[in-house]
Amino acid sequence: MRLLLVEDDTMIGEVVLDLLRAEHYAVDWVKDGEMADTALMQAQNYDLVLLDLGLPRKDGIEVLRSMRARKDRTPVLVATARDAVSQRIAGLDAGADDYVLKPYDLDELLARIRALLRRSAGRAEPVFEYNNITINPATREVAVAGAPVTLSAREWAVLEALISRPGAVLSRAQLEEKLYSWRDEVSSNAVEVYIHGLRKKLGSELIQNVRGVGYMVPKL
Repeated sequence: MRLLLVEDDTMIGEVVLDLLRAEHYAVDWVKDGEMADTALMQAQNYDLVLLDLGLPRKDGIEVLRSMRARKDRTPVLVATARDAVSQRIAGLDAGADDYVLKPYDLDELLARIRALLRRSAGRAEPVFEYNNITINPATREVAVAGAPVTLSAREWAVLEALISRPGAVLSRAQLEEKLYSWRDEVSSNAVEVYIHGLRKKLGSELIQNVRGVGYMVPKL
């Protein structure tokens, strides 16, 4: 899953960036509101934006309003030190999906991110099940017929992108966007390699190939 981190405080940004990458998210980090606008209007499709409000050049509330005015429905988790109730209401009314106050607990931050990603995919249940396969995005535990299966970080990223939208076909380019941030080098056949690895571990039925289009997992 690909996230955009919008945070002008270098120390906070580095901590959150390391945290999210350790959780195998692909993360792009920008440090002011105008850079956030540029990133959001480029080709990358983000799964979630973690947005500070007190930004240089363009305030976070204005970034949020611009997103919603463009009909950009990307989930937005506002993370800010602005703790007045009126300011929180302003953020939610501008289109934020959730709010966390600084200094925030990192485990809570991750839980809120998972909840927003789950809701944006139209799933209420925390665990994804298909036939004898069980997948828990919160713990990144995968089991086949009750037996634990170990996935690499990239295999997990591909699987998570697909199960977040059951029934939707994702092209190789779309999966690459979920896997890699700006700083990463993309190899030409990486997605195919990860799909092959997942099929060996989870069976061939879960990830289906739509010829000439891409890959999907069946809709439940």
